[in-house]
Amino acid sequence: MHNSIQHSFGQINEVRLVLGDQLYQGHSWYKEVRTDILYLMIELPQEQDYVRHHIQKTLCFFLAMRAFAENLRDSGHQVLYITLDSPDNPKNLAQHISDTLQHHGAFCFAYQLPDEYRLDQQLQSIGRACKAKNIDVSVYDTEHFLTEREDFADFFGDKSPVMERFYRHMRAKFGVLMEGPLSKAKPLGGKWNYDVANRKKWPKGKQPLEPLLFSYDVSSLLTMLDDLEVQTVGRPPMNNIIHHPITRQDHLDMLDFFIDECLPQFGLYQDAMTDVSWTLYHSRISFGLNTKILHPLEVIRKVEQRFLDDPNHASIEQVEGFIRQILGWREYMRGVYWKHMPSYATLNELEGGRKLPSWFWDGKTNMNCQANAIGQSLDHAYAHHIQRLMVTGNFTLLAGIEPSEVDAWYLGIYLDAIEWVQMPNTRGMSQFADGGIVGTKPYAASANYMMKMGDYCKKCSYNAKLRHGENACPLNSLYWNFINRHEDKLASNRRMWMPYQAWRKFDHQEKVKVLEQAEYYLSNLESL
Repeated sequence: MHNSIQHSFGQINEVRLVLGDQLYQGHSWYKEVRTDILYLMIELPQEQDYVRHHIQKTLCFFLAMRAFAENLRDSGHQVLYITLDSPDNPKNLAQHISDTLQHHGAFCFAYQLPDEYRLDQQLQSIGRACKAKNIDVSVYDTEHFLTEREDFADFFGDKSPVMERFYRHMRAKFGVLMEGPLSKAKPLGGKWNYDVANRKKWPKGKQPLEPLLFSYDVSSLLTMLDDLEVQTVGRPPMNNIIHHPITRQDHLDMLDFFIDECLPQFGLYQDAMTDVSWTLYHSRISFGLNTKILHPLEVIRKVEQRFLDDPNHASIEQVEGFIRQILGWREYMRGVYWKHMPSYATLNELEGGRKLPSWFWDGKTNMNCQANAIGQSLDHAYAHHIQRLMVTGNFTLLAGIEPSEVDAWYLGIYLDAIEWVQMPNTRGMSQFADGGIVGTKPYAASANYMMKMGDYCKKCSYNAKLRHGENACPLNSLYWNFINRHEDKLASNRRMWMPYQAWRKFDHQEKVKVLEQAEYYLSNLESL
């Protein structure tokens, strides 16, 4: 893989840049093999530096990029792949594009629209520099998403961007789980959303499903990262073996495994929190989707077709719940991101300003829910959506952590985290820093939620039933402190009516004890 910029390719007229999250083999770029087109892929230092990534995330991206490059080569395409440790890696994207164009005498530079704002701005700048040198610039769509960047803003206009309305629009537009004539199609089963049927706690004694694991020896990659002193977070894979799906075939196998083995119980336990398994019935294809190895519509259609062919395999509640995450939520998050960037990255509605506790980087906390979710994230660069939202996200919300600190942690720690999907989920849904653009209320919860949906509390040194006093669970006092602290902004929210009614019923002495307990914990976040 140590390709050199001096590698002989023959006459190259056009250089096409392929980013690390643009690994879609079905793109129209690749339908015709042309020897005068050079595909440029670079393991960019800037992508390691803008945030500290989990070491397994970095490894998976490099593995996936290298596999994609090999696939292009095997198909007859001309590929220049620059590894991170290559002497030809100029450490600068603009310089490398300029050098490549000049070396090969190419007169056209092409790229696919990036999905992160910072890269979009950077490539626009590079494009302007190319045009100043009389180099033609062509910009293509990634041909991955089911909506255009502007569709979200156009669809909602000045109206409130309610996800359910958007989701129903997408269902009808693509005819997913619909029945009847196209002009009068209705949702299959009579309902648009079956979420109320899901969200069960993990049953005591239930044996988890053994996850599908893959095997990639990353010893040489680890040596490279170590030699280059790349700063990462998280724990390297056990025995230097990555178990995540990497290639397209891996992800197709993962999707088949999910449909065959996990889908029948996916929705039932999608919100369950337990330490018996790090995968439960989740699909584990989000890395493949977010790097474009898998196309969202192929995933949706495959799940839908299995249900239509064999409705007894998995109920519509399970099928609809999974499809909604991809057809609705995923596209919705992207719409929010592009409508509101770059200002979205600065929003801090609840004025969080505290530093993230250091135990977010090592998992060493007495709060078992946090230790489990963070420990799993450090071990696997993975946690399911409720662990992210209602365990770590809930804590940072209640503790008033600066949203940029939370953003950086989530963006770095998770295998599938790319800013367009991470930021609206984290800063928006999880931290309510956007003031309600994504969520209609803050997703704040006391220990009662942990007891209801998980088994973490049973093994915790804190008492989940106590609001104050020795060993009282921090989530309880922090929750009521959160309610009290933000009354001016949240009390008028109709979805917050019940907690504010409950808080007002506390007698004065109880309120004082709860708030004093919260202040003690907030002053000692490092020792929780």
